Amino acid sequence: MATSTLRRAARATITSLAVAGTVLAGTTTASAALDAGKLRQVTDQYVFSTGLNPFQTIRTQRPYADQLNWTSDGCSNSPDNPFGFNFVKACYRHDFSYRNYKKQSRFTETTRLSLDKKFRSDMYEVCGSNWACKRVADVYYAAVREFGDNAVSTAQAVDRAIAAIT
Repeated sequence: MATSTLRRAARATITSLAVAGTVLAGTTTASAALDAGKLRQVTDQYVFSTGLNPFQTIRTQRPYADQLNWTSDGCSNSPDNPFGFNFVKACYRHDFSYRNYKKQSRFTETTRLSLDKKFRSDMYEVCGSNWACKRVADVYYAAVREFGDNAVSTAQAVDRAIAAIT
């Protein structure tokens, strides 16, 4: 008799701890709304101070989803993997940066240049020391510099550049 009472008490305690843990985990992963200044800081951190792979991890978690635009079409109609060089992660961050700088009314020619340079830097990170990869990255960079001011995405800028030379 005492054993079954102890088992029920143990099960109740474990269940209570599991529920409490779930509730606490849910509150720690939820993102409280940020004021405009803090939102700009977080955006800048994600764009300029976070490594490309950690950015992808953050992107899958989509913090501040009600305040930040995490959508992306990758490199869309432009190849995500031109000649086998996988630029899609760089395209994701570039789309994130353009969309959120526009949403935060910070998209100027000066900030666009900084965002495009970060895009090139991200592609170079993908390339490592591969010279051919960096030349393909240079083409993508040139496309967003030439056509990115009005483009919704990196892909559209590259598509416009290809259309201009054909």
